[in-house]
Amino acid sequence: MPETPVGAGGDFQQESTTTSPQDRSGQAKPTTGSGDTADTCDYSQLLLQPNDLSDGEDTFTVRSTNPAPDGLAGASALFVNTDDTRAISNTIVIYPDARTATRTLREGLPQIDSVITGGTPQPVPVGTDGTMIVGTSADGTKAATLLMFTEGPALAQLQFESALGDVTDERYVISAGKMQQIALRTGLGLCG
Repeated sequence: MPETPVGAGGDFQQESTTTSPQDRSGQAKPTTGSGDTADTCDYSQLLLQPNDLSDGEDTFTVRSTNPAPDGLAGASALFVNTDDTRAISNTIVIYPDARTATRTLREGLPQIDSVITGGTPQPVPVGTDGTMIVGTSADGTKAATLLMFTEGPALAQLQFESALGDVTDERYVISAGKMQQIALRTGLGLCG
C-alpha cells in the first residue's frame, strides 16, 4: 500500500510499499499522462490536515509529504504525534475513473497481509467499498489499522500505527476516514 510508516519503537519513518497495478496484471494505471488535469492539480490540498487528526489525547504534525506517491497522480502525508508514539499515513491515488479505483482496491485486498497481519478485512461505512483491517504491522512491532475506500476516481488509504496493545480506536479511524471522504468529494471537482 502507498506510503507506510515504519520504524522501531516510536521512531516513525516513511517507506514506499506501493501495491500499484503492475503492467502485466491488466489493471489500468492511475492518471499520469502529460497535459491532463492530474499533472496540474495539487492533490495534497485534498489530504487531511494535522488539526483534522489532533484531539485531546494527541497533537499531530506533518513529518513528511509526497506530491506524487511512487510517481502516481495523488498525494501522501505522514503525520506523527508530539510524543512520536503514533503515526498516521494518509495517501490518495487518482485513477482515470471510479470503476478503476474500486477495482484496484478490491484486487489489492488479497495482498493486504504484506502491510497488516493478524486482521480480517471488515466493511465500514466510509466511501465506496470502505474496508478496515486491524492487526499488527508486517514486522510485528506495532499495532496497525488500515482503512481503505474510494471516492469517485480516488483510492484513499489511512494507516494508523502505535505501540503493540494500543490499537487506534475504531470510531477515530472511521471519523478520520469520513473527513477524508468529504475532502475528496468536495475537492476532486475543483481538479477536473
